[in-house]
Amino acid sequence: MNIDNCPRCGRIYIKNVIELCQSCVKELEHQYEICVKYLREHRTATIQELSDATEISIKEITRFIREGRISIANAPNMMYPCEVCGTLIREGHMCDSCRSRLTKDLMNASKEAAASEAPRKDSAGAYRAVDKLRGQ
Repeated sequence: MNIDNCPRCGRIYIKNVIELCQSCVKELEHQYEICVKYLREHRTATIQELSDATEISIKEITRFIREGRISIANAPNMMYPCEVCGTLIREGHMCDSCRSRLTKDLMNASKEAAASEAPRKDSAGAYRAVDKLRGQ
């Protein structure tokens, strides 16, 4: 039988698609309903106000938003934290500055990789032990 410990509460449960025990699934659904009800009544609430009023963690509210269960289209003040720096954003996983920094770092890494490959191409006829280890 496929059983596991619930990552949220530690109880033993039969594995399912959600990968949580039934108690935690019910609790998450209850938290979701509380959030949606509060947002219907307070459309201008921020994520901090929602968390304070409902006693549901910002992390959990953010997860509801990212899963698409809570729409922030009609909530003008609702923003959630960037996964890298914590700056409040309205879409995606990273803010613009973190995204541009990541892009720049990737470009630099690819340039460095290309520069380190250049000397190898000159000695393409030579066989090295390193190439054998890499499977070439």
